[in-house]
Amino acid sequence: MDAITKELLVQTSDLHAIPQGAYNIRKDGKLLSRNCSKEIQIVSKQDRDGIDIIIAPNTKNQSVHIPVVITQGGLNDLVYNDFYIGENCDVLIVAGCGIHNDSEQSSTHNGIHTFHIGKNAKVRYVEKHLGLGQTNSGKILNPTTEVHMDEQSYFEMETVQLGGVTYSDRKTNAVLQANATLIINEKILTTDAQKAMTNFNVELVGENSKVEVTSRSVAQNDSFQEFNSNIIGKAKCFGHVECDGIISDRAIINSTPKISAQDVNAMLVHEAAIGKISEDQIIKLMTLGLTQEEAEKQIISGFLS
Repeated sequence: MDAITKELLVQTSDLHAIPQGAYNIRKDGKLLSRNCSKEIQIVSKQDRDGIDIIIAPNTKNQSVHIPVVITQGGLNDLVYNDFYIGENCDVLIVAGCGIHNDSEQSSTHNGIHTFHIGKNAKVRYVEKHLGLGQTNSGKILNPTTEVHMDEQSYFEMETVQLGGVTYSDRKTNAVLQANATLIINEKILTTDAQKAMTNFNVELVGENSKVEVTSRSVAQNDSFQEFNSNIIGKAKCFGHVECDGIISDRAIINSTPKISAQDVNAMLVHEAAIGKISEDQIIKLMTLGLTQEEAEKQIISGFLS
């Protein structure tokens, strides 16, 4: 692998070498490398571009990496990945995506991921996005995540936009059955004239289902962010949405957390806060020897950690 590919794999998927166990590495719209394990099978789709990841019931303490790397200008990549997680599993799935583009043409990756999570299964899903290369080169990432959760299943999703992505439109839709739990943690950084759109839509249809959505974002320079969430409680359930943003320069953040209770026993809560960095925090760090710029970077780093 060349140096750029290696750098993107490290920053988006924490891969310093080819991982052990199951993995599928995609580069510039084509398969670069793949490996399956006894419990985790990865199969190419026959009808369209993408893969099926099939995890056998009772699989424990295993991981699968499916990073995507784009180093070609003008590429428009579209892939459909379906995950079938068997009952009683406990697995980690890492799906980082990085684009390096120095050309005058935009490079785009559209990933449609659908999760079928079996009864009592536990999944941690990490999705990191990064853009590198010239500032004015288009680096576009549009992930769509569909989640279908069976009874007593648990799904934790960490989605991070590390920077350099000129435009992103993230859509997450989930349906939870009885006693299922969905935890979503989103972190976004935009600078220059970048735009980031987020849409969460979660239906709590089973008794005692639960969702917690936490979004932390920083918008700088002339960037724009929009956060939308819609939590629908159709049974005795609990839903909580928290959206916090830091804004500076001429940036704009729009936040619209929506909740809809359709059952008398649904308990739904939303919170949203947007503001600039506290001057007291900056002054406190400057008394410790930091410059104002260093203090602001330190505060933002802690906020997004």
